[in-house]
Amino acid sequence: MQILKSFYFFFLSNKNNFFNSLKKIYFSTNFYNKSLFTKIPKQFYFYPRPNLLFSFNREMNFHFKLSKLNTNEFWQEQKTERDDKIVNSFEWLYLINRKNDVLIIQRLISLWIYKNRKYKKKTWENSLISKRVISWILNADIILNNTNTTFKNSFFQSIISQTNHLKKNLSLNIRIVDKFKSTIVIILTGLIFKEYENNYESGIKDLKKLVDSFFDEDGFPFSRNSSDLAEISKYLVLIREAIKDAQKYVPDYLENILEKNINNLNNLLSPTNQLPLFNGTKETNLEKYIKYLKNFNYKIEKSDKLIGCIRVLKSKKNYLYFDVGPPPKKNFFETYQAGPLSFEYYFEKEKIITNCGFGSNISKKATLLSRLSSAHSTLTINDTSIVKFHNLNFLNRISSPIIKNRFKISENTIFEDDTYFKAKASHNAYEKEFGCFHKREISINKNNYTLSGIDEIVKSNNDKKVKFNIYFHLFPGVNAVRTMSEDNILIQIKKNKSLVFSAKGEKLLLEKSLFFGGNKILNNFCISIFGEFSEQTRLVKWEIKRET
Repeated sequence: MQILKSFYFFFLSNKNNFFNSLKKIYFSTNFYNKSLFTKIPKQFYFYPRPNLLFSFNREMNFHFKLSKLNTNEFWQEQKTERDDKIVNSFEWLYLINRKNDVLIIQRLISLWIYKNRKYKKKTWENSLISKRVISWILNADIILNNTNTTFKNSFFQSIISQTNHLKKNLSLNIRIVDKFKSTIVIILTGLIFKEYENNYESGIKDLKKLVDSFFDEDGFPFSRNSSDLAEISKYLVLIREAIKDAQKYVPDYLENILEKNINNLNNLLSPTNQLPLFNGTKETNLEKYIKYLKNFNYKIEKSDKLIGCIRVLKSKKNYLYFDVGPPPKKNFFETYQAGPLSFEYYFEKEKIITNCGFGSNISKKATLLSRLSSAHSTLTINDTSIVKFHNLNFLNRISSPIIKNRFKISENTIFEDDTYFKAKASHNAYEKEFGCFHKREISINKNNYTLSGIDEIVKSNNDKKVKFNIYFHLFPGVNAVRTMSEDNILIQIKKNKSLVFSAKGEKLLLEKSLFFGGNKILNNFCISIFGEFSEQTRLVKWEIKRET
């Protein structure tokens, strides 16, 4: 059966690659280029507020001074692919001096339009078009300041041509996040240009379909990726505010999903204003975004319920994030990582235990490594990853990665009294291959702030010996050393602040690991409890407490 599936995927890949190649050849023809040239708008109906872009302001390492630029050389290729994308996205427009750089900006845009008036694979990728058109529209008050009719018509035509390309090729977006971006651009052009009001009407309908297909009833993405939640919510906020500025009615579904999105984000937010690194989430500081939302009077409510299958336990000094969810639904595996029952832990606003993050910003190899169960603070059996993905590189060109086997989560409970927070769950991912079930209970003592856990491995077959490792990845910058005791490890957070990791009677290993959560690989430490057993049940108890 597995061989038949591989042949099917191979056939599907070749078929899609063939038609996509033909499409890109077609995109480069004069006939296709002419099809993008439709009616040139006369003027902006209104100018959306430039401050709607503030939530997208990324901490760029790409800096330049426009006044010192040679505009004729600016559109030469940058040193890195990442810098090249930043330049062509025009997201750097928020860095400009809005009083002194207008003429230079107009010159740079004119040159860009001239060089890219026809489809180019590098600059006409859908996600890049979306970022560029949004940046142009929200900075249009400056771009069009004291300009001539020739520039204005060229600018308007380029916006419409790029938007028409997005409309014709929404299906080319493999990532659903990019489908949201493209749809937001289409709606936005329908708001600012009276001649294209149909873009608004069709875009609003398409946006509702995307919302219904991508978010569960609580407003969390089916991808189970919190970074998707943050990124999409920014685009939804932008279009909601633009609709209000255009004095149009904001659809109820948009109001409802935004309320849920924002509450989910706020309740997942860590003491360092970041999101827990589960299921493809990347390390991003959301402090500015939360302030941005408050400035626009978005109500943010507190909730103690389960958020996106992530159990959140908070006490005075402890924050615990516990992944108690199954794999995503079909078609949402793109950023999924095989780490069920993994957890992340903060003590006194310092991140201690982490997952290794998702390496897509670094390299394909880093992405592959970050999918393994060993990259998470959870259990592995016989050095095997919980979920296996089809080892077919071509699949990534046509769809999200496809997993070979699914699993179920059970015994998902939470308990609280005056002394403890407790969360418990189990999964059967190792049942088919090794006949094993994993049960994990994690508790926080509200009085002494000790974090303790019990990992239980239950076998259905007593004959087989099983090897296990339980990983506890330390956040980069958190140091650790072995103590004289064989079952203790000292975790040093700061000079005068330390914790003790202990697992009495167990074998402990302190080794170097890798962290992929940011834009480069970082070194960190990893504690692991390891061993093997042949009996039916194996209990492993561990705790993290303050050094006394």
